[in-house]
Amino acid sequence: MSYKVLIPILISFFISVVLSPFVIPFLKKLKFGQFVRDDGPESHLKKSGTPTMGGLIILTSIVITSLFYMKDYPHIIPILVTTLGFGLIGFLDDYIKVVMKRSLGLRAWQKMLGQVLVTGIFAYYLLNFTDIETSMIIPFGKGAVLELGIFFVPFLFFVVLGTVNGANFTDGLDGLASSVTVLIATFFTVVAIGTKSGIEPITGAAVGSLLGFLMYNVYPARVFMGDTGSLALGGFVASTAFMLRMPIFIAIVAFIYLVEVLSVIIQVTYFKKTGKRIFKMAPIHHHFELCGWPETKVVAIFSIVTAVLCLIGLIAL
Repeated sequence: MSYKVLIPILISFFISVVLSPFVIPFLKKLKFGQFVRDDGPESHLKKSGTPTMGGLIILTSIVITSLFYMKDYPHIIPILVTTLGFGLIGFLDDYIKVVMKRSLGLRAWQKMLGQVLVTGIFAYYLLNFTDIETSMIIPFGKGAVLELGIFFVPFLFFVVLGTVNGANFTDGLDGLASSVTVLIATFFTVVAIGTKSGIEPITGAAVGSLLGFLMYNVYPARVFMGDTGSLALGGFVASTAFMLRMPIFIAIVAFIYLVEVLSVIIQVTYFKKTGKRIFKMAPIHHHFELCGWPETKVVAIFSIVTAVLCLIGLIAL
């Protein structure tokens, strides 16, 4: 493997590490502190005021690195635009929460409208400006593909929106979303290199930016990524998977995303019907916390599960 594939990882890592000590105090000075829900785990109350919107560090690292490669690697463009699009929605949501002091951020319909719009732009670009087919690779299918045909666009919307919100729900513990996603990004980087898909610069940039960000995001976190980061990362994972024709693999390598969003759906649905809860709290990482697991243990276990599933994902190819 050529050493050149490591360069975007190192560039992005360097930018992230160097940028963080400047951005974190700036966010703190602007009082862009994390809002902690009163109905969340009591141990999280001490996190209140920790600088959020650190996703700006991740996005800046990815964007700057990608600019060096965009001319020679045009396939990174739809991934970059989608990542930035969802990052912008997250930024607006965070801005309203921390600056305008509206705890819920964007209205639910506003957030969904923005997500649908960005997904629509990605779908349009994919169908009209790339050579990506509507047939998707089937895990363990030994090269077999699933031809989606007219169902491709509805499937794309379902997967992208589900992945983005799954990543958003995963961002609830110090270093959780960063640790899980850096492993997923590493998986996609390995696949991109092996298939010569031409997107390895941006997948590598995501790996580097998250590794750098993790130095400040691990427990006890000095900065949180906020929706700026989590929505952007969900957009990155979903768009990358489609560029590789591997969206079905998201259910394997991003299984934690899936479990997180399903836990919320199950909890809300069951509570509305019975008035009772299945989990002590949702998303599910809070359930394990309330079962007595230290925050660091939850992050470690979820990361280990993701690492193993990424290895299974490679086998499934």
